[in-house]
Amino acid sequence: MTEQLIILIEIILIDLVLAGDNAIIIGMVASKFEDSNRKKIIFWGIGGAVVLRILFTFITAYLLQISGLRLIGGILLLYICYKLYRDVIQNKIEEKNIEVDNSNLKKAIFTVILADVTMSLDNILGVAGAAGDHYTLLAFGLGLSILLMAFAANYTAKLIKKYSWISWVGLIAILFVAVQLIYEDLQILL
Repeated sequence: MTEQLIILIEIILIDLVLAGDNAIIIGMVASKFEDSNRKKIIFWGIGGAVVLRILFTFITAYLLQISGLRLIGGILLLYICYKLYRDVIQNKIEEKNIEVDNSNLKKAIFTVILADVTMSLDNILGVAGAAGDHYTLLAFGLGLSILLMAFAANYTAKLIKKYSWISWVGLIAILFVAVQLIYEDLQILL
């Protein structure tokens, strides 16, 4: 297998495992509103989140090129692996405690954007770490995570729940990226 194909598979697995929780948050916030406002919240919330996710992904990809920051990114991914491992072992979906002011549409849209940005760090870091210097694959991973978040989250969540082995494969892919980031940085630093 070529290096780019391996990176592509890693990115797809990372996106599959990590993109679903963002869509669950969007659904939870939007569900507290009537249908016409629900569509606006989803559209504007995802739109704002997409813009910020694109910005953060390319900033993260740039920052991971700096010595020492890959080590930190790898350690953060190890923590994410631990949390994901705990969830896979306990076979549970963590309940997110997000308060929504359902009297104000703008506040709900802001809540969606804020929740996505804070919960996207794992996805952004994993994809940027796996892609390395391959910016075309980074853009593909970013696009895939956005598509999974916006359109296929329910299906992805059901797929992972039905076939729990997907979570394990995704966990291993994230662990591999974390170890790779730490190893690369230690080679430079030592």
